[in-house]
Amino acid sequence: MDKKVYNSIKDIDLSKYEYLLFDLDGTLTDSSEGIVNSVIYALDKVGIKENDRGKLLNFIGPPLQASFEKYYGFTPEEARDVIVYYRECYEKKGMFENKLYDGIEDTLKFFKDNGKKIMLATSKAEEYAYMILEHFNIRQYFDYVAGASLEIKRTAKKDVIIYGCEKFNETSLETAISKSIMIGDTIFDIEGAKACGMDSIGVLYGFGDMEEFKDAAYIAENP
Repeated sequence: MDKKVYNSIKDIDLSKYEYLLFDLDGTLTDSSEGIVNSVIYALDKVGIKENDRGKLLNFIGPPLQASFEKYYGFTPEEARDVIVYYRECYEKKGMFENKLYDGIEDTLKFFKDNGKKIMLATSKAEEYAYMILEHFNIRQYFDYVAGASLEIKRTAKKDVIIYGCEKFNETSLETAISKSIMIGDTIFDIEGAKACGMDSIGVLYGFGDMEEFKDAAYIAENP
């Protein structure tokens, strides 16, 4: 793919965008330990012993429901039951088995100081997203937070993006989208933005790779 790769997000000219939408897992934080541990716990609860932690990295990015159905063959009803077990572990400790990427807070501060409106747009449950932002003391950089619903009615990244953009004080959803750019580390962020007609930035320091970013407007190696 012949596309310029910028050293950092801050090196990209984002002057035409008013709203910056950041993904959470793999973009702001390395959440792999807590997510993998919570998936292992949930699978164990239904009698499945999973020792391949690398395989479970596939759970970072897409909605949990889709991942449990895809990788373990659960029906939608079974997947919802397993998610209840996942949350048992995740709420107690999994969400805090997590670390902020080096340079992310500086990046958020840089854009905030330069007048950008910043939104978190994540397929993680919105309640958890708020708790994680507070845990890492970066909540103050975000004007808006948009996440999935605990009832699993809003999980796809496209739906999260639309839900978030509806919070902007704009004349229409189309106007809000035209002023926004999605920043994320997997194909789900890029495809979600594309489905909304929004530009995107793929970041290489998370859990995705260059091949996933063919539809991204920009690519950055570092925060």
